[in-house]
Amino acid sequence: MCEQGRLGRRALFLAGGAIAAVGAIEAFLPSVAFAESTDGTADQTRTVTGRFEPGAPDWYYLPVEVPSGVREIEVVYSYDRPQVPPGAKGNALDFGVFGPEGHELGNHRGFRGWSGGFRDRFTISASSATPGYLAGPIERGTWHVILGPYTVAPQGMNYRVDITLRFGEPGPKFVSNPAPTRAKGRGRAWYRGDGHLHTVYSDGHRTPTELAAAARAAGLDWIISTEHNTPAASHQWGEHAGDDLLIVNGEEVTTRSGHWPAWGLPVGRWIDWRYRANEPGEFRRFVDEVHSVGGLVVAAHPNAPCLGCSWEFRYSLVDAIEVWNGPWTLDDELSVQAWDKLLRDGRWVPAVGDSDAHNPAHVVGLPHNVVHAEDLAVEDILHGLKSGRTWLAESAAVQLDLRAEGRGGRLASIGQRLHGGPGTPVDVVITVGGVPGCAVRLLTPAGVAHTEQVPASGSATVRWSTTAKDTPWVRAEVRRPVATDTTPDTMVALTNPIFLGRAHHAKDAAND
Repeated sequence: MCEQGRLGRRALFLAGGAIAAVGAIEAFLPSVAFAESTDGTADQTRTVTGRFEPGAPDWYYLPVEVPSGVREIEVVYSYDRPQVPPGAKGNALDFGVFGPEGHELGNHRGFRGWSGGFRDRFTISASSATPGYLAGPIERGTWHVILGPYTVAPQGMNYRVDITLRFGEPGPKFVSNPAPTRAKGRGRAWYRGDGHLHTVYSDGHRTPTELAAAARAAGLDWIISTEHNTPAASHQWGEHAGDDLLIVNGEEVTTRSGHWPAWGLPVGRWIDWRYRANEPGEFRRFVDEVHSVGGLVVAAHPNAPCLGCSWEFRYSLVDAIEVWNGPWTLDDELSVQAWDKLLRDGRWVPAVGDSDAHNPAHVVGLPHNVVHAEDLAVEDILHGLKSGRTWLAESAAVQLDLRAEGRGGRLASIGQRLHGGPGTPVDVVITVGGVPGCAVRLLTPAGVAHTEQVPASGSATVRWSTTAKDTPWVRAEVRRPVATDTTPDTMVALTNPIFLGRAHHAKDAAND
């Protein structure tokens, strides 16, 4: 039996219970049916087993025919993990579920949850759901359990899915408790925040309570919740936000061609991830969707060595690049170099840095963004990030101020432009604190233009003179002369550029 899908994207061959797909991105498994409950209370369980071969499609959909009267659905899955030859990938299988409203690409109404490979089961009812899943009525119709063979061992992957329906009256309706969009700020000021964080609502090991406490302990003013491929956490952040901590909704859209945090999403807004870089129209579609609701698109850890983590999409569509992700490593160094090359080529995309903290061993706020905003409100923080009014810090102990001073008292700060003639003298001044023994570096399109060591006190003011003709832009780095496992030194702070002279492209002009 063959089944042809939308625009030829699906091709499926079913034979003897085994699945083989040719040139497919998604495919369907045989459907599972349940009978109507005779007494309205008995549970029913159906079991599906099968096998995926190497080269399997990205997504398989298991249709589940759900009758009326169901109060809760539970799905449990498992798969074998054979020992593989050296250098080969072992088995890894993701899963989630769509409701009867549909599973088509971008179908917000149908999405009911995702946990990737972090959990082996989920339950959903009208009152509650496993973290990562959305509570709500179990409506009659065709649900779809989605299975995503992330990697398949050379020996293949044998899997099992157990679906249990529990009948009875639904419980009380789930009540959403989102975070407010504003906290008690300091007016126009610099605000510290971490834009890439995970909890038990995806593959993190901190609870939301623990994450909020860690953010406060790190001296942060704001955080962005970026669970993998699900907005479920956005419904509970109201319990953890406060006047001292702004919590912004987001999602780490985790595709097989790179990860991109969507920042500033409305409560419950889901962004689809089921496409690759060879489908550029789909990526643009969801970038446009994020922008349509006032959100930002970030290219995360573009040189991360994990499978599917490195960036394969176009930088021209994103609002920021996460050049520093967690403790400083070689892939961060490579990301900064690639970002710097874009800048030297006249393509400025603001740099950001985030911890990507998943468990208590990961330090929240290492690194974080220090963004200039009108106030501690979602709209203002997003505007500052998009405008590049941002510098990156290892911790809240690090202090930095970078400015360019021109004639007549004219000033420009990070992400701004200092106007003036090409030969007009410009003084670049950087003041740092909390960085004993570090090196302050000023960089231009020509490379490192000036370096000074910070004394043991940890504080210093460095001045350097130039002109717009010689220096179209200048940015700063603070590095500690301590090697990591993969780099000769450690980044402590990094700024976005200050532009000097006449604007050469629209991105610069927008920040005048």
